[in-house]
Amino acid sequence: MNDYKIFTDATADIDESLLKGLPELGIIPMDILMDDVTYSYGPEGTIDHHRFYGMLTPQVDVKTTGINPEVYEEHFESSLKNGQDVIYICFTSGLSSTYNTARLIKAELKDKYPDRKIFCIDSLCASIGEAFLVYESLKKQKEGLSYDEMVEWIETNKTDVAHWFTLDSFEYLVKGGRISSTSAAIATTLQIKPLLSVNEEGKLFVAGKTRGRHSATASILKKIDSNWKKENGNTIFVGHGNCEEEALQLKEKVLLHHPDADVKLLSIGPVIGCHTGPSILALVFWE
Repeated sequence: MNDYKIFTDATADIDESLLKGLPELGIIPMDILMDDVTYSYGPEGTIDHHRFYGMLTPQVDVKTTGINPEVYEEHFESSLKNGQDVIYICFTSGLSSTYNTARLIKAELKDKYPDRKIFCIDSLCASIGEAFLVYESLKKQKEGLSYDEMVEWIETNKTDVAHWFTLDSFEYLVKGGRISSTSAAIATTLQIKPLLSVNEEGKLFVAGKTRGRHSATASILKKIDSNWKKENGNTIFVGHGNCEEEALQLKEKVLLHHPDADVKLLSIGPVIGCHTGPSILALVFWE
């Protein structure tokens, strides 16, 4: 057993197939409200990405909720009681209050377990970007990084995780209040597609616009061509909402441009999907 355990939250949308051969990961579930019905997203939860997108329409009222302090306590204590220290890689504080809640629980548990270490890291990442940071951290843990070395490595490298997204529709951004309905109507008429990213404060923003879906995917591919920091690793994540065929095509294009890349295909779940809709395509890599 490792002397410390890494945790993340279900927001990371991390696929269990990625975890084979790596140290054990703790995943903290999150609740999703769809038309006032609560679903648990995460291990042994009541909703997954398939069911979520099957239920999602612009008319459905979807909300995410913060993680209950008791849930944090339950998961962290499962390791602390066994003599393991805890590192929590958390959903970006730029989009959620989970980081602040986790820090409050950390303070309480430190009083209860004074000999154990607990460190909460604001990942400044979302969805498969958070999964990317978690995956790379688990690989470093497997290589033998100590607790303090791991914390330092994550804090040093987390801002090098690049998130690039495109959407086929502004509909869900309008619903979430991120752009106006007037701007969306004009963009739709002109077949303009948004390019989104996550800034150094961990906040989602519109980084650019293109004409048509093909141009949008070509634009995010160019980000790898010009900005990929290969010395950090050759892993690239391709993510999608409910458009797997397009994601597979994007993966093929990445490999055509960069045959030495280790490309993983992941689904983007409800925590981010409720804001972007099912048409999201994403690339995550070291930038």
